[in-house]
Amino acid sequence: MRALALRHGLTVSGARPSLPTYVRQLWSRRDFITAFATAKLTAQYSQARLGQIWQVMNPLLNAAVYYAIFGVLMDVQRGIPDYVPFLITGVFVWTFTSQTLMTGTRAISGNLGLVRALHFPRASLPVALAVQQLQQLVFSLGALVAILFCFGEFPRWSWLLAVPALLLQTLFSTGLALAMARLASRTPDIAQLMPFVLRTWMYASGVMWSIAHLTHGRDLPHAVVLLLQANPAAVYIDLMRFALVESFTGSQLPPHVWALAAGWAALALAGGFLYFWKAEETYGRG
Repeated sequence: MRALALRHGLTVSGARPSLPTYVRQLWSRRDFITAFATAKLTAQYSQARLGQIWQVMNPLLNAAVYYAIFGVLMDVQRGIPDYVPFLITGVFVWTFTSQTLMTGTRAISGNLGLVRALHFPRASLPVALAVQQLQQLVFSLGALVAILFCFGEFPRWSWLLAVPALLLQTLFSTGLALAMARLASRTPDIAQLMPFVLRTWMYASGVMWSIAHLTHGRDLPHAVVLLLQANPAAVYIDLMRFALVESFTGSQLPPHVWALAAGWAALALAGGFLYFWKAEETYGRG
């Protein structure tokens, strides 16, 4: 049968294209990716009375809870100047990464009707959901800037560093979303496990406290300190704090921080994309 099909120029329906072809197909769907992301963002809070205001309210309410628990009750703000801008920046940046991963786990399983009905590069779905979270973050940055103003943080040249930091974080988060989309398409239980994984990762990423202050003067193994400093989520949070919070200085950044940020972004995006592409012909089947 294979020889007969080849003789008459027939190919396998839904076969995985080569990697260059797949990239070209994905690029040709860029308008769909943008439109899909915008539609998802618009519909996300369409049933709520406050509508799109919840895009800002959710991270703000989380920050208020973290401030009450960690800043007031546990007093981790001691020794951290400008703790409120420090905390708010960390919460907004972390929310972007965590929500991108959570939506990535549902990219295929949550759109099975679309996957089974139409032929298109399946990577469009996790990429579109990552774009949706980026759009939401950009919308929320207005509230972040307003809060920074209220606490005496005003625009400086260093604020421009937020742009490459966010770009690298977006590439990193998109790569992880692609990997999680493939994993969760075959093992739906991963979506139930992810909140616990993300919560643990958040505590290790210095969202509520300074990793530099946490490790300073403590008898921790050097490998543990290096792991905490090289934690990709912590790296991107630190870069945003360095850009936006004046009291967060370069001495609090891990060594070679920009190389770390770029390396994590390249590794996650390339690895996640290849891992997702390898299973292209299996999505929506079985």
